[in-house]
Amino acid sequence: MNNLIEESLKKLKQKNINNPELDIRILLKYASKKKNEIVLSNLNIDNIDIVKFKSYLQKRINRQPIAKIINNKSFWKNDFYVNNYVLDPRPETELIIEEALKIYRNKNLKLKILDIGTGSGCIAISLAKEFKNASITAIDISKEALEVAEINLKIHNCDNQIQLKMIDFKNISSKFDLIVSNPPYLTNEQFNNADPEVKNFEPKLALVGGDDGLKFFREYSNNLKNLMNKNAHFICEIGNKQKQDCKEIFENSGLYLNKIINDLQGIERILSFSKI
Repeated sequence: MNNLIEESLKKLKQKNINNPELDIRILLKYASKKKNEIVLSNLNIDNIDIVKFKSYLQKRINRQPIAKIINNKSFWKNDFYVNNYVLDPRPETELIIEEALKIYRNKNLKLKILDIGTGSGCIAISLAKEFKNASITAIDISKEALEVAEINLKIHNCDNQIQLKMIDFKNISSKFDLIVSNPPYLTNEQFNNADPEVKNFEPKLALVGGDDGLKFFREYSNNLKNLMNKNAHFICEIGNKQKQDCKEIFENSGLYLNKIINDLQGIERILSFSKI
């Protein structure tokens, strides 16, 4: 194996970085002068921009997430532009899309959808591509996050289907058939103890839901019913071990908890409600 690769792997392993081989392959791909697939055991180093690769590697050694280095993260069926102002989309959040598709099996419905805390816009755009006739409002209180979402809307040609708004959901007066959200749900303590990749490179605003992590679920419980049409649904992501608290919070919300969905690690991750 090439000396550059061996030295790079050694540096990443010293930082206890998981899957260093995969990281190296991705960084080499983005530093490559050609579009060939990267094979570490048979790498032609002449095809790599070494200066660019070393710059990327140093960022990864400093625990910057791969997605933030290459400004790209896959979610559902597409790639999305990301930077430090938005969360990297995560596989467990795709369960929101899966649940929406189970509820609304007719993809031609003219649904009105609200995405609260849209961030990169990955949920709204993924839903727009599945439900071509849907009209989607994607909101966030972060101007910088909405600028990222705007870039992704243009990349995926969803400008006509999705309206971006910088607004708190409590100030919205429209009604919707489907509301989705991946709200901030970490406690301050969890954020402070998080990996450097999260704590130093992801927006705290999108991660921390008050001292106990439950602030947004209380707000949703008190307000969402007024934003929902008859027979409307609400699907949201929750944190690890928050199911029981959330069940109690939503007891008098006017919403009925239909389903609790586990992620691939068996963690109760998604709550699916309908309006009573």
